[in-house]
Amino acid sequence: MSGKITFAMIKPYAVKMGYIGPILAMISEAGFRISSIASTKLSKEQAETFYAIHKSKPFYDDLVEFMSSGAIVAMILEKENAVEEFRKLIGNTDPSKADEGTIRKKYAKSIQSNAVHGSDSDENARLECDFFFSQKERY
Repeated sequence: MSGKITFAMIKPYAVKMGYIGPILAMISEAGFRISSIASTKLSKEQAETFYAIHKSKPFYDDLVEFMSSGAIVAMILEKENAVEEFRKLIGNTDPSKADEGTIRKKYAKSIQSNAVHGSDSDENARLECDFFFSQKERY
């Protein structure tokens, strides 16, 4: 059975470009409930920890640098089959390959500056939500 929560993040590029409102509108219009939301900036160490799964990959250092370069918006989203439904809404990591109408197609600049992050599994959703939000910050 698929879970009812996922973690979502609006990345520094999209925040800098002023896309927070339109992205939140798309999330809401797709039927997600935002149960937690916070604007913050990741330190380099926090970005390294959050993306540790990619440490052996060639893009890791650039990813850490990018993710600690500016403000982000972290969210816990609720909906049936939340992970799968949010992955559909955000589209392919490469915006040139993303379907029309997806967040990444509309608001991403490149693979690295792809506007949003979404959990890729129920297990990672729980881990990522716990990374950003304590239990008392969830509603």
